[in-house]
Amino acid sequence: MLGMSKDTLRYYDRIGVVSPFREDNGYRRYSKNDLINLMNIQIMQYADFSLDEIRGKFSFPRSENIDPAYCEEVAAFIDAKNAETRKKIDRLEKVSRLLSLAAETLKDFNNESDQRLAEFVRELYQDIRNNEPAISREGCSEHED
Repeated sequence: MLGMSKDTLRYYDRIGVVSPFREDNGYRRYSKNDLINLMNIQIMQYADFSLDEIRGKFSFPRSENIDPAYCEEVAAFIDAKNAETRKKIDRLEKVSRLLSLAAETLKDFNNESDQRLAEFVRELYQDIRNNEPAISREGCSEHED
């Protein structure tokens, strides 16, 4: 129904992400709530949550028995994940701009396009040095004065 393979469903059952009812013959019987949980898992994986994060933080409680402390903990976790995602987006936007400028420069190479690219590279490199010093210094110890 959800496009998941049997192996995936067995794996989710084995690691405890979803625990369907077992019939006498050993077959798994998925309830409506199990299907909703599986859909939530697919959405969370799409949002770049790992199975360990899903298993560790999300129990997909029903509205009639939600613990406020649990909600606050999960909300803080989601906020942190969102902040991490925003950083990735910002970085990827810079990478995209760099690639666009490089392609434009190569398609119509002239002094002006080369200067635009060089200026952006300088800004990008300065940003890297300020925000990710481990990357900018990696492998450079033998070159320092």
